Amino acid sequence: MKDKYNIVRIDLGGHGKSDKTRQNWTSKQYSDDMKAVINQIDTSEVILVGHSMSGAYVIEAAVDSPKVKAIILVDTLKDLDDTFAPEQAEEFMFSHYRKDFKSAVENILPLYLFVEVTPVAIKNQLQKEFLDQDPELAINALKPLYEMDLRTIAKQLDIPVRAINSDSQPTEIENNRKYFKNYDYRVITGTGHYPMLEKPDEFNKILKEVIEELVAK
Repeated sequence: MKDKYNIVRIDLGGHGKSDKTRQNWTSKQYSDDMKAVINQIDTSEVILVGHSMSGAYVIEAAVDSPKVKAIILVDTLKDLDDTFAPEQAEEFMFSHYRKDFKSAVENILPLYLFVEVTPVAIKNQLQKEFLDQDPELAINALKPLYEMDLRTIAKQLDIPVRAINSDSQPTEIENNRKYFKNYDYRVITGTGHYPMLEKPDEFNKILKEVIEELVAK
């Protein structure tokens, strides 16, 4: 696809090689970072792709961004009627991160991220990447996700929203269509939260098809 489309990859703040020195983390900061990149791109047709927590931030970044033509979500926001409140995130995740980060990464996160057939090498790779993070930074980077009013943001979007989801949890299409005006999804079976790593060929094929559908509109 890189021969046909201009692909721009962004490391969000606190991730990859991006800055990790922020003291206050908000979803607006994440979306403003994305908008700054969008505004530097010499095109009037941008498709934002967001996996996991980034899915929430791309929908916020798309609001009032006339260059954004469509959004593709990857294994995220499967049911906008079923979202974690900040108190739930604290109870089920962050308290465990503070108590014993290594144990949480090895024993709790896999319940949400992997399925039985997820290759061991991928599990090991991702767990190592998680453990390389500072626990408090991981919490600060994740917190904004659970403080967002995702339903209100979703209702502000008039552009198409497409999703490529694993079948590890169901996608509630009718619930999502109460908020997204134009929503549909495709499923990759037999994968966990990282379908692009677990079945890359199938994922890339579907992604190409979805992009071509959106470009043709």
